Amino acid sequence: MTATVTTPRTTGLDASTPASSFARHRTGVVLVGALALLILGAFLIGGGTWPESLTVDLTGPLGDVSDWIIDNRDTHPLFLYFFGHISNAVVLSVRGVYLVLLAAGWAGVTAAAGLIAWRVAGVRLALTAVAAFILCALLGMWVPTMQTLALMVVAVLASVILGAVLGLAAGLSDRVFRSLRPVLDTMQVMPAFAYLLPVVLVFGIGVPAAVLATVVYAAPPMARLTALGLRDADAGVMEAAASLGATGRQRLLTARLPLARKELLLGLNQTIMMALSMAVIASVIGAGGLGDRVYQALASVDVGAALAAGIPIVLLAVVLDRVTAAAGNRIGTAPQAGPARSARSGWAVVVAGTVVAAVGARLAAKPTWPDAWTVGIAEPVNGAVGWMTDHLYSGVPVIGGTADWAAHFTTWILDPVRDGLQWLPWWALLLLVAVLAMVIGTWRTTLTAVLAMAAIGALGVWDPALNTLSQVLAGVTVTLVIGFAVGIAASRSERVERLLRPVLDVFQTMPQFVYLIPVVALFGVGRAPAVAAAVIYALPAVVRITTQGMNSVDPVVMESSRSLGATGMQQLRKVQLPLARPALLLAVNQGVVLVLAVVVIGGLVGGGALGYDVVFGLAQGDLATGLVAGAAIVCLGLMLDRVTQPTQRRTEKGA
Repeated sequence: MTATVTTPRTTGLDASTPASSFARHRTGVVLVGALALLILGAFLIGGGTWPESLTVDLTGPLGDVSDWIIDNRDTHPLFLYFFGHISNAVVLSVRGVYLVLLAAGWAGVTAAAGLIAWRVAGVRLALTAVAAFILCALLGMWVPTMQTLALMVVAVLASVILGAVLGLAAGLSDRVFRSLRPVLDTMQVMPAFAYLLPVVLVFGIGVPAAVLATVVYAAPPMARLTALGLRDADAGVMEAAASLGATGRQRLLTARLPLARKELLLGLNQTIMMALSMAVIASVIGAGGLGDRVYQALASVDVGAALAAGIPIVLLAVVLDRVTAAAGNRIGTAPQAGPARSARSGWAVVVAGTVVAAVGARLAAKPTWPDAWTVGIAEPVNGAVGWMTDHLYSGVPVIGGTADWAAHFTTWILDPVRDGLQWLPWWALLLLVAVLAMVIGTWRTTLTAVLAMAAIGALGVWDPALNTLSQVLAGVTVTLVIGFAVGIAASRSERVERLLRPVLDVFQTMPQFVYLIPVVALFGVGRAPAVAAAVIYALPAVVRITTQGMNSVDPVVMESSRSLGATGMQQLRKVQLPLARPALLLAVNQGVVLVLAVVVIGGLVGGGALGYDVVFGLAQGDLATGLVAGAAIVCLGLMLDRVTQPTQRRTEKGA
């Protein structure tokens, strides 16, 4: 094997082949070819935006579909006997869970949360869970919290079942796996607002539409991780099971699924987090609960009310995240004596403690949290925001106010980038995308990126898409600059990392809408506030991934460089950053996806472009406008992914 690797280098035959020469000078060849095509295209094609002759008008067909759904929703058998039964099942399920939570009362629910956390993860997390639910009640949000929790229980259960079924099929069949990947990509990249409209058209405003929209958004992580766990099952174990005569079903139940337990629990964890992130968006179509409170606060720019409703969402997310993560970490640990009996007695304590707490609260005539025990934070928060607005919005000496910053950012960054993109001829922009994709990828990724960008033009939303692209590029640049700097600082100081951890937890789980309110209060309405909210939302993920990547560099390599006299800055530039390259590329990918998600929601606060089209389509019931803009956003995300992520084949060659 060693001879195979070294022989081409010693003989020099590899360097003489045209293919290897092209591979070594690939970037130069691509740039020269692109320059030639640019000059040729300028003479043959000229300039201009995307031509009307190459667009496809979907307004008529999608409008006909919308009209047919509205006309037949109350009479057609498909709606009466299929969608109608689904809607009724969802309503009854959510109502049943909500009634159980109300019957348990605040004491029963809090006791159940604490005891389950204790049973799964220990005393510390149990105290955290109890404190979280009590804080929800103290903020006066107990009833909305229970409404959101009931909806999330049903949505997560449905998402887990759907995701597990899809993941099972993808994990056992290569054909299903390949065909399912683009479907899952579309479900995750498509903005939630885009598919709220067809869901509302079919199910109407209310809980069923909210639950099903949440399922569409939250099921893909469960499907992906289930498929990953099944496909990565230990080959030796599977071969041993087959040699013992086990059937395919027996191998699945006794080998594949047990080996994939960690991935399954991670899928549950991610599904819960994704479902909670939809709480506010689902409130737009009648979900109620905490999301509705946040959405109402956005309409009145009431930062205090939004924060009072946003904090319980964060607390639910943190508690559920920690409990499911702890359950996953316990898998594979050494079993204690008498595990079956201990498990039964532990869960018996959970049930008994919950019943005792619920009955005790009812006997004490306090089944619901008393109003006298609530604490209002809206007024002090609004007072603080008002002070910040009065003193920071404008008139700050030397540095100017936040409104001035927003205006300068729009004038000097957003406008030039947008105008530059829209000034480029459409074919030149496609050529630029092709060059970027080819330099870091393969012909296949290049073709995908170019077709995705061309599809945007064919849909007739070329200029709005370029406006959105300018906001995404600006937001990603700011996010990466700040995120890489903070992540590197956290990786070099344990104290900084510990201080940042709770801050990042809060910012990652806070609903996206909550960011929009203080940003609007400080920066006004426009594209700059939308970009600022996107940066705040995407920054925690970039910081976490960067920190993790830098910390994962082999300590032996670091010690070796230090022994050779390398300074801290030399270690950073020559050792850590090159070795952490995969993590940094992942941070870029997540920054692009998360910024794109919030820039779209920024259409609510003046971001315009595709985000506004999606929101307008939902508000006006215009299926064509909403879905076309949503499809364009998917294509934009696909293109950005292909031009920012080197393919595995290309990475290996470069290594």
